[in-house]
Amino acid sequence: MSRDILAAIQSGMDDFSKGQKLIGHYILDNYDKAAFMTAAKLGQTVRVSESTVVRFASELGYDGYPAMQRALQEMIRSKLTSVQRIEVANDRISDEDVLAKVVQSDIEKIRLTLEELSREEFSAVVEAIVHARRIYILGVRSASTLSDFLTFYFNLIFDDVRQVQSTLASEMFEQMLRVGPEDVVIGISFPRYSTRTARAMEFARDQGATVVAITDSELSPLYQIAGLRLLAKSDMASFVDSLVAPLSVINALIVAVGRKKLTEVTDTFSRLERIWDEYHVYEKSGPAGG
Repeated sequence: MSRDILAAIQSGMDDFSKGQKLIGHYILDNYDKAAFMTAAKLGQTVRVSESTVVRFASELGYDGYPAMQRALQEMIRSKLTSVQRIEVANDRISDEDVLAKVVQSDIEKIRLTLEELSREEFSAVVEAIVHARRIYILGVRSASTLSDFLTFYFNLIFDDVRQVQSTLASEMFEQMLRVGPEDVVIGISFPRYSTRTARAMEFARDQGATVVAITDSELSPLYQIAGLRLLAKSDMASFVDSLVAPLSVINALIVAVGRKKLTEVTDTFSRLERIWDEYHVYEKSGPAGG
């Protein structure tokens, strides 16, 4: 469902049962917490049965409570402040086993990404990158780590890769001044979505470039701007952006592009190995001296 779930709850309030009204009012007042509660936990919180919560989701038109929960999570992801994220995470993660909770959440995000990512879209992105004249890579704030990683490896594969870096939107446009129809622009952003990245992608699209979004959902502002999209599930662990699944998708993208450019990649790394050896870039492993 694409409609705003909060608006749907508000408009349906008069037709809800007494128990459903309790659920509706709680979600409207505490949507940041309700989005991450199980049906049982939500029912316990508002003092109704779990089955009443499930029926409430059906009443709104969702195919079960998990579907309603996902819709609520998608709707609020870009709206949560850092303080709200901390509060929500504290409710979700127990002090006893933070490590297990966070790692298991990351594993689940990778699993869902693998199940849902379009193989056809992935192949189309690879082909566009391989045949590009220039490649521009955009990613700010926490997404800058993903941008750095992708840029590092693409610079080993391609001759003209440009990482757009700036704290000012105007400077981003200046770095992309000559972008055109033969170029690929890759924008990376996850909740809370970067306005600068979205505007720069719009500029690239308007200049005729092939625009690729690496983001988390169809509700992302990058999704509508881009012609090609790679969707990877993200999550929040307290105030920290969990970007394990997006990094895994980027790994796969680098490997797939590298396979298409195998001869060039082999020649590049053969030269690099000689340079690294000559200038002692890496430590030589071996038995310790006596």
